[in-house]
Amino acid sequence: MNIIQMLSQEFSIQEKYIQNIVNLIDEKNTIPFIARYRKELTNSCDDQVLREIFDRLTYLRNLEERKQEIINSITEQEKMTDEILKNIEAATTLARLEDIYRPFKQKKKTRASMAKEKGLTPLYERMIAQEDKTGDVFEIAKEFLSEAVETPEDALQGAMDIIAEDVSDNPACRDKIRKIYNKSGLVSTVAKKEDAESVYQMYYEYSEPVHKIPSHRILAINRGEKEDMLKVSVVIDEESCLKVLEDEYLKYECIWTSYVKDAIADAYKRLIHPSLEREVRSLLTDMASEQAIKIFGLNLKALLMQPPIKGKVVLAVDPAYRTGCKIAVCDQTGKVLDTTVIYPTPPQNKIAEAKITLKKLIEKHQVEIISIGNGTASKESELFIAELISEMERPLSYMVVSEAGASVYSASKLGAQEFPEFDVSLRSAVSIGRRLQDPLSELVKIDPKSIGVGQYQHDMPQKRLSEALLGVVEDCVNKVGVDLNTASPSLLEYVAGLSASVAGNIVKYREENGAFKSRSQLLKVPKLGPKAYTQCAGFLRIPDGKNILDNTGVHPETYDACKAILSRFSYVLEDVTNGNLGELSVKIDGYGAKTLAEELNIGLPTLQDIVKELAKPGRDIRDELPPPLLRKDILDIKDLKEGMKVTGTVRNVVDFGAFIDLGVHQDGLVHISQISDKFIRHPSEMLSVGQVVTATVLSVDLSKNRIALTLKKEL
Repeated sequence: MNIIQMLSQEFSIQEKYIQNIVNLIDEKNTIPFIARYRKELTNSCDDQVLREIFDRLTYLRNLEERKQEIINSITEQEKMTDEILKNIEAATTLARLEDIYRPFKQKKKTRASMAKEKGLTPLYERMIAQEDKTGDVFEIAKEFLSEAVETPEDALQGAMDIIAEDVSDNPACRDKIRKIYNKSGLVSTVAKKEDAESVYQMYYEYSEPVHKIPSHRILAINRGEKEDMLKVSVVIDEESCLKVLEDEYLKYECIWTSYVKDAIADAYKRLIHPSLEREVRSLLTDMASEQAIKIFGLNLKALLMQPPIKGKVVLAVDPAYRTGCKIAVCDQTGKVLDTTVIYPTPPQNKIAEAKITLKKLIEKHQVEIISIGNGTASKESELFIAELISEMERPLSYMVVSEAGASVYSASKLGAQEFPEFDVSLRSAVSIGRRLQDPLSELVKIDPKSIGVGQYQHDMPQKRLSEALLGVVEDCVNKVGVDLNTASPSLLEYVAGLSASVAGNIVKYREENGAFKSRSQLLKVPKLGPKAYTQCAGFLRIPDGKNILDNTGVHPETYDACKAILSRFSYVLEDVTNGNLGELSVKIDGYGAKTLAEELNIGLPTLQDIVKELAKPGRDIRDELPPPLLRKDILDIKDLKEGMKVTGTVRNVVDFGAFIDLGVHQDGLVHISQISDKFIRHPSEMLSVGQVVTATVLSVDLSKNRIALTLKKEL
């Protein structure tokens, strides 16, 4: 199997670029580094495509490794033939490969193996040959009686057991039947326990074609089965499957026909169907998990890339009832200025006292924005804050932020290291404030699985989920870039090429030697060698360094080329600092970008990236995105009426729609059918987490606390 050729065909990318990508991966380059600084070699593949290629490359290499193991095993058994070898080499999936290997696999004791031990192989061979037109099967079977085989019936059954296993192990037949399952099978569910309030009510008597059932329903059914609420099976037209087997094994009408036919039926019901049912459900689960992981990744990326609210003093509220709302005030850099606890919520209801406390803090620290966690008592806290804002003369706004994972962080070793003097709940308040100021820097401190923008995340393969989500965080951190002199170890360890220990060493070096003045100083950090430096340097920024290029995404390996570009058009580095490069791109176009790139011995994509970075040194790509929605007042779900226009923020995107935060404490659901006037295959085509949308209320169910929305223009 030519892996490069296969990847080229699957991803519609020329073989030379695939070969380059594979080489770069094998040389231990990180995906962010390859995506950003090796565009000429990859034809500008983005990080997502590169990760998909990496995953597929891993699968195909594992397949090749398994092929070799199987070839060695069959060869050692002295059963290898040219045809078997050809079939093994042609296999493109692990399932097909295991089908070929099945007859040669060392099995545990089976009915067939026991029959063979009893000396019934000759009877099996006579039966499967189907050449006896006349004769008495019982008389023939008597020839095989022994201490282990007491009756003719036992002999016949043993021979049929061998036939059944032979039929079950036939790779060609299994492949044909597998196709029937995938094309015509139905996933069927029935209730094991009926509960009118159960979330599984729609699955109490339900079926859907294997090739059509959507991912979220597969995961819901699996969970219902796990919770012992549902019985799940794959229903198939048995006759069509039996026909495949009978066409292969029933040769002539003879005295053995009915026995062979019964053995075929036994093979299907006892061996093939249970095996293929497990395989189909496993494949569906794998596909559903991959889809759910993909959507989780998209949501996580959108959440991490939300624009930071810079240069604002934030007052954070971690809502609670009995224990009171924890308050933390953070300055423009996230430094904690003040903390306290107020009790405006039940059962204390000390609203007047809480207002006095917060007004003093707001005036003292010139607070501009209030960040409210969306957990327990969030609704009451939001009402209180909205009322407080209406009484203040200074301009104030608030935003409800997801506090998913805040408690995980606050109780973590990292939380204790950052704020040893604070209790757990005060650390949560700080996290709630900082995630409004800079979502990326704060959320990297939390296990991505705890951030709460997925569906059924606890039902997925946890190792695969972690790998995928950590990849998303890594891509986001490196896209934005990291301030080398202020970044926490938690943020630094996501920078390409840096491990947790090296990130810790960077911070330690910074504390002992003062702020970094240049990127090249990184080479003095213990355990940060040339390879790691090459991977990480371009993603680390030094805003006040000696070299303005250290505050851009220009990689040190192209500094000379960058200076040559400036010199060619009569610019100096000070012009970058002063923003005097307005005509640079025009001059390059006039000169010929391709010609210039060739002269400087760099690729055209690299030249274009350098020019873009020089135009905006220190830029944050998140600033180009629409700002988050800030509120000054609050709605109640009772205020919502059918046909009403409302503005909200997308909180989560799932397979069947999206949940929108309207500021009424209960998210509204936009079903996939209500997202667009045109057909879409998935909500993520139109919506992303953090996006601000204007929706129309379709219905409000106060008894069930449900809000249905539409984004369609034509109602």
